[in-house]
Amino acid sequence: MSAGEAAQIAARIAANVEKVVHGKAKAIRLAIAALFAEGHLLIEDVPGVGKTTLARCLARSIGGKWSRIQFTPDLLPGDITGVMVYHQREEQFAFHAGAVFANVVVADEINRGTPKTQSAMLEVMAERRVTVENFSYEVPRPFMVIATQNPIEMEGTYRLPEAQVDRFLMRLSVGYPDLDAEVRAVLADCAGATADDLQPVVDPAALREAVAAVRRSRVDPAVARYAARLAAATREHAVVRVGASVRGSIALVRTAQAFAAIDGRGYVTPDDIKDVAGPVLEHRLLLTPEAELDRRDPAEIVAGVLESTPTPLVNA
Repeated sequence: MSAGEAAQIAARIAANVEKVVHGKAKAIRLAIAALFAEGHLLIEDVPGVGKTTLARCLARSIGGKWSRIQFTPDLLPGDITGVMVYHQREEQFAFHAGAVFANVVVADEINRGTPKTQSAMLEVMAERRVTVENFSYEVPRPFMVIATQNPIEMEGTYRLPEAQVDRFLMRLSVGYPDLDAEVRAVLADCAGATADDLQPVVDPAALREAVAAVRRSRVDPAVARYAARLAAATREHAVVRVGASVRGSIALVRTAQAFAAIDGRGYVTPDDIKDVAGPVLEHRLLLTPEAELDRRDPAEIVAGVLESTPTPLVNA
């Protein structure tokens, strides 16, 4: 599959999602980029702006299997990964797959699960497999976790550990729509339009080819060095306690490859890196206690790093 064909698939998915999610073209583009990069997406925003709706619309646009996990304090790790069940008639144990055995897993309000339950997602997010009773089971490919969480509600929630947050390719906020988009959303709701009405517009086989096309997008060594310098600059920043790791550098380039493919290009530019730097890097930064007291924002740090790091000149 060529980059142009991958761009056509991205356009079909975007048009399908926009039937329900109005006025959020940038958020939809980023979500599709995460899908094409076969990375995981954390949608973090206040209640009522369409976090779960966006996740469900993206999941329903794909012809493969998708599942939704509502995280609650009584959710168990086995509900996510699966369990071994003894069958008396056969006199043997058999594996019963959990909810993560799907192409797209919507983890709704993930921070309402206990730390033990949250940790059940670590292996599958990193390695695309789960281990139960010393046996490993591969999940379907492509595989993507779309998690949502409310950052302003603390009661009954458990903060995600940094190791898990780092496994998300990017974090994005949906934000409030403009007035016209909000009116369209109200009228669509009055007409009964929901994510359940959407039909798949791409099958898993075509999506796997699109993922492969993204991986083939040419990355000039200067562009890769630019991404690595941005990540390193976050680690060296005076108010950052822990900056972006090597995984952050890889995520920058992989997401930029997806952006290039969505635009129908087979090569990555420095502007692609700039476009994705915020969603890819901000959630990976841990600020010093003094910076947190001063209400410094990771977005401000990433913007400063982009401004201070020279942009390489690359021939297309």
